[in-house]
Amino acid sequence: MRVDLFDFELPDELVALRPARPRESARLLHVPKAGPFEDLKVGDATTLFRAGDLLVFNDTRVIPAALKAIRPSRDPQGPVVNVSLNLIERMSPDTWRALGKPGKRLKQGDGLFFDEGLFAAIEGKSEEGELTLRFDRSGAELDQAIAQIGAPPLPPYIAGKRAPDDQDRADYQTIYAARDGAVAAPTAGLHFTQELLSKFSEMGVERTHVTLHVGAGTFLPVKVEDTSAHVMHSEWREISLEAAASINRARREGRRVIAIGTTALRSLESAADEDGKVRAEAGGTNIFIAPGYRFRVIDCLWTNFHLPRSTLFMLVSAFAGFERMQAAYKHAIDSGYRFYSYGDASLLWRAE
Repeated sequence: MRVDLFDFELPDELVALRPARPRESARLLHVPKAGPFEDLKVGDATTLFRAGDLLVFNDTRVIPAALKAIRPSRDPQGPVVNVSLNLIERMSPDTWRALGKPGKRLKQGDGLFFDEGLFAAIEGKSEEGELTLRFDRSGAELDQAIAQIGAPPLPPYIAGKRAPDDQDRADYQTIYAARDGAVAAPTAGLHFTQELLSKFSEMGVERTHVTLHVGAGTFLPVKVEDTSAHVMHSEWREISLEAAASINRARREGRRVIAIGTTALRSLESAADEDGKVRAEAGGTNIFIAPGYRFRVIDCLWTNFHLPRSTLFMLVSAFAGFERMQAAYKHAIDSGYRFYSYGDASLLWRAE
C-alpha cells in the first residue's frame, strides 16, 4: 500500500508532554469490531475484560540512554562542542550504536568525554549518521556509569519541547519493568497501576510477560513510498517456556489473548507457526505488519495513538481494519484525545 495513505493531520496541542495522573485516569477509546466507538477511562477496562482473558505484557526496562558529552576542539584555540547522544543498540560489552547531535560536527576518531570520568571513542559513522561508540568501560561497569549519568531517552516529539527530568525516570517506565535493555518505553503499559492489575486478578483475568527491548527505530519515519519496500529495524525479544505455555493453553481453551502494546504483539506474532502456536525462543525480530497480514495469535490489542506514516499506525490498521482505524483516529482527534508516548490509550479488537 502507498505510505501516504497512512498520513493524517494532528494538532500540535494533542501531543502529550506529560502523562495523565493518576495513570489510570487517562482516556481509553474502545474500538469494537463493529458499531460505535466508546469513550472511556483506563480505569474502565475492568468492564471490557472477563475471567479467563490472558493479558500479555512486555516487561522490558528502559535504560537512561540519553547522554551528554563534550568533544574537545580539533583546534587548540577553539571551543569545545557540547554533544547530545541517544544510545540505540548495544553491539558488545563496551560498544554501542548511538545517534548524536550536532551530527555534522562528529567524526570517526573523535573522543567524547562524559561525567564520572567516562570516555568513548567514535569508531565509526554510517551514511545515516549513526555513531559506533567504544567506551573505556564494559559490561556491568559501563552499565553502572550510564545509570549514573544518563537520563530517560524521551522520544523526539517530547525531547524537542522540553528536557527530561527526574519525574520522567518514573513516568517513562512501566510499573512491572524487570529486564534492562530498552531505549524507548513500551508505552501502552504506562497506563497500568498496581491497583488496576489487582482488580484484574480479582476478576480472574490472567497475566504473562514477554520481553522485547524496544529500539529507537520505533520512532524512525518510513522513507519509502510503498509499504512493500520498507525494511523493519530488528529488536531483541524473548518468550519464556512459561509464557509460551500460558498463551498456547489459553488459545486451546478458546480464551482471549490480549496484547498490551505493539511490542508484545510483534513478539508473539514473530514466534507463531501457521496455526498460531507460540514458540519459546529468544533472538532478534524485524517483523513488519501492514494491511494484508494474517494475525495468528492475538485477539485484542491495547495501544497508544501513533505517529502518522509510522509502522505502528500501519500495524493497527492491519489489526483492526484500515477504514476502521481511519475513522477511530478521526474520532480521537475530534474528541481531543492525547497522542503518542504519554498520551491516551485505545483498545482494538481484531477485524475478522
